[in-house]
Amino acid sequence: MLRRALHAGLSGGFRALGRFVAGQPVLFASVPVLLAVLLGASFSRYRVEEDVQSLLAPKHSLAKIEGNLVDSLFPINHSKHALYSDLQTPGRYGRVIVTARRGSVLEPPHLDTVLKLHRLIYQMQVTVPPSGPNSFNYSFSHLCLPDDKNACIVDDIIRAMEDIRSARAANRSAPVLRYPITRLADGRRAYVGHQLGGVHSWAPEAGPRGARGSRGEGVRSARALQLTYYLQARGGLMEGVADQWEKAFCGRLRDFAALHPQLGFYPATSSSLRTDFQLSSVLARRPLLAGLGLCGALAVLCCSMRDCVRSKPWLGALALLSVTLAGLTAAGILNLSGSTYNSTYLGIPFVMLGHGLFGAFEMLSSWRRTREDQHVKERVASVFEDVMLRFSGSTALHLLTLGLAASPLTNMEAVRLFCRAAALAVAVSYAYVLSFYSSCLVFTGYLETGYRHGCFCRRVPKQERLDSKPAWYRCLMYTRYQDEAQTATGTPHAPRPADLAHARTYVAAEHLTGAADSRPRDSHLLLGCVRRCYGDWITNTYVKPFVVLLYLVYISFGLMGFLQVAQGSDPSGLVAMDTATVSYTRAQQRYFSSYSPVIGFYIYESAPYWNASVQRDLLEYAKGFQRISWLEAYLAYLSEQNRSTSSPRDNFTRTLRQDFLREPQFAHFADDIIFAERGPGEEPDVAASRIFLVAKTTENKREEMSVLLDTLRRLSLTSRVRFLIFNPSFVYLDRYAAAVSSPLRHSLLAVLFLLGLSSLAVVEPLVSVWLGLTLLSVQFGVLGFMTLWGVELDCVSVLCLILALGHAADCSAPLLCGFAAGRGDSRTRWVRVALERHGVPSLQAFLCYGAALAPVGSVRSNLTRTLFRCLALTAGCSALHALAFLPTLLTFLPPSKSRARRPDGGDAPRQEVECVEMSDGTRVVDQITTV
Repeated sequence: MLRRALHAGLSGGFRALGRFVAGQPVLFASVPVLLAVLLGASFSRYRVEEDVQSLLAPKHSLAKIEGNLVDSLFPINHSKHALYSDLQTPGRYGRVIVTARRGSVLEPPHLDTVLKLHRLIYQMQVTVPPSGPNSFNYSFSHLCLPDDKNACIVDDIIRAMEDIRSARAANRSAPVLRYPITRLADGRRAYVGHQLGGVHSWAPEAGPRGARGSRGEGVRSARALQLTYYLQARGGLMEGVADQWEKAFCGRLRDFAALHPQLGFYPATSSSLRTDFQLSSVLARRPLLAGLGLCGALAVLCCSMRDCVRSKPWLGALALLSVTLAGLTAAGILNLSGSTYNSTYLGIPFVMLGHGLFGAFEMLSSWRRTREDQHVKERVASVFEDVMLRFSGSTALHLLTLGLAASPLTNMEAVRLFCRAAALAVAVSYAYVLSFYSSCLVFTGYLETGYRHGCFCRRVPKQERLDSKPAWYRCLMYTRYQDEAQTATGTPHAPRPADLAHARTYVAAEHLTGAADSRPRDSHLLLGCVRRCYGDWITNTYVKPFVVLLYLVYISFGLMGFLQVAQGSDPSGLVAMDTATVSYTRAQQRYFSSYSPVIGFYIYESAPYWNASVQRDLLEYAKGFQRISWLEAYLAYLSEQNRSTSSPRDNFTRTLRQDFLREPQFAHFADDIIFAERGPGEEPDVAASRIFLVAKTTENKREEMSVLLDTLRRLSLTSRVRFLIFNPSFVYLDRYAAAVSSPLRHSLLAVLFLLGLSSLAVVEPLVSVWLGLTLLSVQFGVLGFMTLWGVELDCVSVLCLILALGHAADCSAPLLCGFAAGRGDSRTRWVRVALERHGVPSLQAFLCYGAALAPVGSVRSNLTRTLFRCLALTAGCSALHALAFLPTLLTFLPPSKSRARRPDGGDAPRQEVECVEMSDGTRVVDQITTV
């Protein structure tokens, strides 16, 4: 009773709303346009998100806390001897990978070219501001990080190459360059594993193709080397100078590469990721506009009919215009609220298109089922009563999934911002369909009532006038209304007895009254195909087993992909193709995948380093890694000096400060130790320190780094020495799977809860069960098939999985509600009726949606490629369920349909209905006179 009362109350409310909208069509058509124009003018406040790391990395993670602690203990601008690439987030930098197309980069000609490039970059100048009396020329020496001698810190490989060239010029034997740790001319040991790539060593066990050397092996050849130039940006002025220097850095490398084709150059800067990530939106502009144009053309065709009066081509274009106005309004609200834009927002137009077009085509289908002898207001009220409850339910489901994903529970900032903007866009789109599109439906209804052409809006002439026109004109003005139409100003007249006898027909009165359209003149092309062909075919007894088999294959392949889901934590997978970021990342994976990035091992509390057991623990932790360790070097130094390695604290610290760190070859370790004063007359204590570790890796570098991170963190929990490990890549890896999957999981649980709650008060429980199973099946299929298509689980694919819930509800809920509302007759019959009523609007929406999505697949961007594949799979899986799986399964699974029978068990009697067709001068009126 509660369900029926609520349903009746809501339906009555929407009917009254429809009558109100139909009474004020000008107001409801003009207000959305005015709002869209006013809010669309706020694009002067358009801002692009600058911090890509905050978007693509988990917002709350242990790695970010550890990174802040590392920056506070060992700021990178306090390092006075050496810097390691990717060790910390340095702010501004320029980086280039140089590869030899043939031979080795260490060959004399290539080596001289690389050193020439280094001098060129070192002397490169940028003028800020470009003109004016306050202009100043800034070179790398003004921006670099200085060492203890106030000279710029450069990569160790540069010093090694200069030593090799000096020895060659002096006709001396060149110093041996080892890999991955070499010894420089000043006696210092330096890690060059991240600076030399594609290394073939002198190891005797190397195969014919060469093998990458182990620790300390001599370098025979190297295919690539990497140079990094760190900048320090202090204040707003130097930040702008550093930005100009990075642009000049890339431009100078392009010019240099054109002059030296024998070498390959792959530059990257600190702003490359941000620029290339936002480039996807620029590249997608024209394909997106082309897709909207194709969608509009197809929408016009989907709303057209052979009958020029009943045809509604303008409603197709106006549906797209309604979505466009909603997009402008939502964008204006975001601009005024100070929101920033990023490339993931490219998916929002497709959210609005999918939801808005489903509602628009459902309203048009319902309009064509209304009685034509009714007033336009009553027809619109009937449309609202029939459609708006379902459309409001699917809108609520969209808002629930997107709203929960936009809540603080979501740990991925890109997902949260996208879902917040998409929820706003869906809400505005719903309001505009309710107002703007409904008022357009009222206007086209008045055109139909006045026997005006659906496209040209002019009155259709009389038959005698048409007979004198050319054939093309008669074809253009074809309508079935002309057979009985009278003059537009004539008055109704009583029918003649002969007309009554000719018009009287007897039809069987079924419980299916109004379900199937018995007037062939109203038939749409797609409706005719579904009614006469597809509906009978999909419910055929011999077709059902094949559809069930197809569903089992669908589930099998979805499960196969589900078991192979991979994380997409690499941010370079979300940037535009053919960009500096992609080229640099590929070169780095090809030549520098033998070793992991340099991992900082930070002991952030005072520890008894003089204790032998603590020394053994620390050496054991670093065992198996390539390492640059002050503790290991200090213990070796003490052994060489015949001193005890487990001396008292004061002696241990005094020797460390006054002897070890003053040796030239060990002076650089001063950057790795922080001393804390203890008291007057006492030796300072080692408050914190760091060592550098490098792990041997294989092709699955990011997966191995994730495993290494978890292993060392578990070890830190049980160790008596308090330590942490950090590398900037850990910010993307740390808890990435949980951060990505949590909004999807929360949205799915919220949808199931909403369906369970609504089954108690609004819809039938079986409808909620079927809809919940359909949403799970669609999302499971999308997840599995996108994995088989090569899409990893990243923030963009998770956004599409969240959208799949609402998209599947849009296309499946009307079909399920229409089937469950039927009483009497067979399941097969009601499946056919549901397909005619709701399958055709879904098919029209799928066609328009696919036309809008198709051009996006041509964009050369990893982000849009992921978006296209996921959205295409979402539309395909939803269409399979709405048009194939559900119509077949509902023919033999609950809910059941009971036939209406007489008390004696016989069939219900067929009632004779006498119909008289009357002409009132404007339309044919079907008036029932006798039952």
